[in-house]
Amino acid sequence: MKKAPAICIIFYSFFFISLSINGQVSEKNRVIILSDIEADPDDTQSFVRLFLYSNQIDIKGIVATTSCWLTARIHPESIQKIIQAYGKVQPNLLNHEAGFPDANALSSLVKKGLPKYGMTGVGDGMDSEGSEWIIKVLEEKDDRPLWISVWGGVNTLAQSLHKIQKTKSKVEAKRLISKLRVYTISDQDDSGIWIRNNFPDLFYIVSPGDDYGSATWTGINNHIKGIDNTTISNSWIAQNIQQNHGPLGEVYPDVAWGVEGDTPAFLSLIPNGLNVPEQPQWGAWGGRYELYKPDFSKTKEGGSIVTIAPESRAIWTDANDNYTPYIPNEYGRAVGRDTSTFTGYKETLWRWRDDFQNDFAARMDWGIKSYEEANHPPIPVLSHAEQLTVKSGEEFYLDAFNTTDPDGDSFSFLWFNYPEAGTYKEVIKIGAENVHGVHVTAPKIDNVETVHFILKVTDKGEPQLSRYKRVIVTILPR
Repeated sequence: MKKAPAICIIFYSFFFISLSINGQVSEKNRVIILSDIEADPDDTQSFVRLFLYSNQIDIKGIVATTSCWLTARIHPESIQKIIQAYGKVQPNLLNHEAGFPDANALSSLVKKGLPKYGMTGVGDGMDSEGSEWIIKVLEEKDDRPLWISVWGGVNTLAQSLHKIQKTKSKVEAKRLISKLRVYTISDQDDSGIWIRNNFPDLFYIVSPGDDYGSATWTGINNHIKGIDNTTISNSWIAQNIQQNHGPLGEVYPDVAWGVEGDTPAFLSLIPNGLNVPEQPQWGAWGGRYELYKPDFSKTKEGGSIVTIAPESRAIWTDANDNYTPYIPNEYGRAVGRDTSTFTGYKETLWRWRDDFQNDFAARMDWGIKSYEEANHPPIPVLSHAEQLTVKSGEEFYLDAFNTTDPDGDSFSFLWFNYPEAGTYKEVIKIGAENVHGVHVTAPKIDNVETVHFILKVTDKGEPQLSRYKRVIVTILPR
């Protein structure tokens, strides 16, 4: 009888895990973008990348907003310019994957926020085309969560929430707000903390404050000592994105402060086999985040005009990874662990950087090349379920024998344990990690534990592309 509660917990855990993993494959993630475009060239850079994934992410709206860097102006025309460039390559993109929307359809989704800074644009009479659009999309008969990807100030969403609270019943307001998922690139106006304080149940990912140098998302563009940073270099960007890559390459600007600082706000919405956006603690292309109330005394001022205030609630925020890269060997086993281990928030994101940069480069090629001339990602196929249950000390087998590549490229396997994503925090070693099938021995444990194993399959095309499978193993004590 004492074991019944544990069994129930395991059953429901598998049920929700299955929904999360399978949900990303069967349906696209909905998203509305809030952008302070023209405050920094990186918004334009991020839009170029976003539109190349517009067949895999369901873009429901694009709102031009203000921020602490652009307090009284908005620039929807700059978004339209990028969409026009996208429209010139959209027919060729369809030769590579289905579902790329018509440029006119994307253009109709561009909306205006108020040209006011932060909370000066929130309250009675402060509705905008953008804030009304968020409510309209929320009210649609669609059970999917609605992600708000915030690249600047968040006051357009704050106004939507203000109006919902003022005009809807408590039951209806709760229903609508429960569908929202927010990822903000730090705090770029003072309405972010207002939202978090006044809507404590709202799903909210943020590195709080304006100390951008410490934020997880800066892992996309930080030059890290001890690793190869080529894929964020200006020469790599020129060769693989800007030059000889058609209309989208032509509108991709040079870096001013940091390349694509807004891109992490949607990276985890791309269905790549690793990303499970409803589970930020599992880690993905956009970083890894845990739910807790940050220590206000450790929140630093970063130099913007945003008012810093303590958090009144738990938020999804920065989490540490201990990351030891795998590096290629010229002889013998093709890969091996490096001798250096990196620890920190940014590691949760930059550990995937070469993969998502190469993926971006390949999609830029799709805009100008035929299917035969371009590279396409491999298709990992597991020989077993994505969720397994074993007993303490038991041996089990992980296998991806039936993996394929659409271009006929050769490909490499890499299996590794991701301890931070599960409850069992010790690293579980795998023998030869670079074969299609690996034997693993479950650790001896006294309580139910979960362990995440990641399969990364990388082809040998140009550029090299990677896709993943996540296997979650529940270990039961004997």
